[in-house]
Amino acid sequence: MDASAAAPNFSFFALFMQADWVVKGVMIGLILASLGSWAVILDKLFRFTTLNRAADRFEEQVTGGRSLEDVAGEAGANPPHALPRMLQAALKEWRDAKAKGAMSENQAAFLVARIDRILDNQIARETSKVEEGLGSLAIVATASPFIGLFGTVWGIMHAFQNIALSKNTSLAVVAPSIAEALFATAVGLIAAIPAYIAYNKFSTDAGKYAGRLEGFADDLSTAIQRRLSERV
Repeated sequence: MDASAAAPNFSFFALFMQADWVVKGVMIGLILASLGSWAVILDKLFRFTTLNRAADRFEEQVTGGRSLEDVAGEAGANPPHALPRMLQAALKEWRDAKAKGAMSENQAAFLVARIDRILDNQIARETSKVEEGLGSLAIVATASPFIGLFGTVWGIMHAFQNIALSKNTSLAVVAPSIAEALFATAVGLIAAIPAYIAYNKFSTDAGKYAGRLEGFADDLSTAIQRRLSERV
């Protein structure tokens, strides 16, 4: 008998097809979770790149020496990015207050507080948007290794049952069954590791973007206060 013909097949596809139905279900779930996490990863890569480039361009316009009104007007009626929306909201409050005439110091302080509150609300909304999907990455990163371990434990139990029934403990009989079980852990790690790395990276990116918005909001508030001090 040809030994190579009887040698077990340890390819990924063969291990999956030979696995117990519970282990197959675990691996299918982990593969789907991995695909979902990669969809979030690619979306976040594109989104953060786009947001930061747009913020760079807009900050260059704001610091280019032109008036804030001109920059806000060029952004259009419904700008897609956060910074021009924040600028337009602050200038709207400023124009509404200026249209009512001269302001006292208390009215000016109330206007600044109202603008700060509006900007804080917009920052909170924008931060929530960029953080969408990070929760799913955290779930995949933390749960996948344990789900894969469950598949491994189940597969090893099933393998030992088969060994007991066949009453054959040779390595040729044991190795394929153990390999099928351990493959579930490998799939769990394959799903978890990219999700874990991406979660930490994008959480940091979201924090940096929120800090960028907060810095822009502080600059806007300072500009409004400067205008008010010239009029009060």
